[in-house]
Amino acid sequence: MHIGLLSDTHGLLRPEALAALGGDDALIHAGDIGGALGEEAILSALASFGPVYAIRGNNDLPRGAASERLRLTLGGVSILVVHDVNELSTPYDADVVVCGHSHRPSVTSSGRTLVVNPGSAGPRRFSLPVSVGRLILGDGPPRAELTVLDLGPRAPGRSASRPPRPR
Repeated sequence: MHIGLLSDTHGLLRPEALAALGGDDALIHAGDIGGALGEEAILSALASFGPVYAIRGNNDLPRGAASERLRLTLGGVSILVVHDVNELSTPYDADVVVCGHSHRPSVTSSGRTLVVNPGSAGPRRFSLPVSVGRLILGDGPPRAELTVLDLGPRAPGRSASRPPRPR
């Protein structure tokens, strides 16, 4: 079973993210869904790919995604979804924790728990990559992989998230 992971879209659902997540059995969104496009529009677009499990982040309004934490079992694996992993105490009571908030993609372990932050699939923040992830469930322990999205060339010396400075 393959579960697509994304977080921190902040109202921007990139076609590159959708392409990277195509073919997954389900999707998990770890919060900060809305923004310009709106939470409902993002969740609706994601639902066209299959089941979507989503939580609210610190920037989301309490409407589209029902809660700030979610526990689920997929493929016999217990998964805890939380926006900011720093809100949890260890040891984690799950096989996998999926989180967001920091915009920093990472796959780490804490005891027996795999901790996955797919990074931000939305607007670029500072020099951090724009990325999504995939949780692979099946034979053996859960595994995760991250995909940095190819957004095409940028002008040299210019950040995609900041306008040029006036001279």
